[in-house]
Amino acid sequence: MSEEDVKVAVVGLGKMGLLHASILSTLPHVHFVALCDKSHMLLRLFRKMFKADLVDDIGKLSSLDLDAVYVTTPIPTHFPIVKALYLNKIASSIFVEKTLAASYDQANELCQLAEHCQGVNMVGYMKRFAVTFGKAKELLAEEVLGVPLSFGAYAYSSDFAGIVKDSKASVGRGGVLEDLGAHVVDLALWLLGDFDIESAKLESLVTSGCEDSAEFTVKTSYGISGTFDISWCKENYRMPEFCVAIKGSKGSMKVSDDKLELEQNDGKNHNWYRQDLGDNVGFLLGEPEYFREDHHFIEAILRRNNAKPDFSTASKVDSLIDQVKQKAAKNE
Repeated sequence: MSEEDVKVAVVGLGKMGLLHASILSTLPHVHFVALCDKSHMLLRLFRKMFKADLVDDIGKLSSLDLDAVYVTTPIPTHFPIVKALYLNKIASSIFVEKTLAASYDQANELCQLAEHCQGVNMVGYMKRFAVTFGKAKELLAEEVLGVPLSFGAYAYSSDFAGIVKDSKASVGRGGVLEDLGAHVVDLALWLLGDFDIESAKLESLVTSGCEDSAEFTVKTSYGISGTFDISWCKENYRMPEFCVAIKGSKGSMKVSDDKLELEQNDGKNHNWYRQDLGDNVGFLLGEPEYFREDHHFIEAILRRNNAKPDFSTASKVDSLIDQVKQKAAKNE
């Protein structure tokens, strides 16, 4: 280990914790120091996979002189864990899987703590690192569509399609807004700027008291109108799919995980697929976006730059999710 290595720990050994731990172990200038989880069974399971300290409480990370911590636990635990990491000065730089917190009030408090600690902070909205959405961002900056006028966005999966009503199947993942919808809300913010919720409807299709479907309309600060449709009960979506379609004064585009379609009013149409856009990374696990976001976070620490999306940026998603729930409750 050199003096420039970033000393990192991962808290939470579910699917996302294992994914990030594996990627971090391949990055240069990263010294993977510790894994933390309450489950002794999981710690024993991963003992041979990672050369790292294994601890069952975040307080035990205090003595490890860490530079950064990844928090990959369930969303309701993000706030107390991140707050404890900051207050106990365990690390100044923190990466949190989305969403930042379970409410905007919690997210705002974490933003204030992060600002005080002056480290690098980031939230795992990895779709920003997908090559198709990145290309869409470039085209919008080049004003290929002219003035954006309206957009529609969806996030679909078949995770709970066909499940009997009042099943408890989706309870462990919370609501579809935080789980699936947060990604497409963040993409719309990134591509088109801030917006406010105008109307909203939530439905519990599987588990009572937990939204499984969300529809809402928005308007940006520039007057662009938008619609969102989010559901994890859609047939024929074995893998989650995220899509944003934008209409502008000079044409329209539709961008998803795998393809970008551009139709211009002058008849010049183009299609780009992932493979056309150099979708290669140094170590592929899950999707290429995960490698890129981890590399971005580590490079920001090494170069003392800001990472994006940071806590402040990501807290806007928490705020909008709160707004959707409040609007939907008023419409019931």
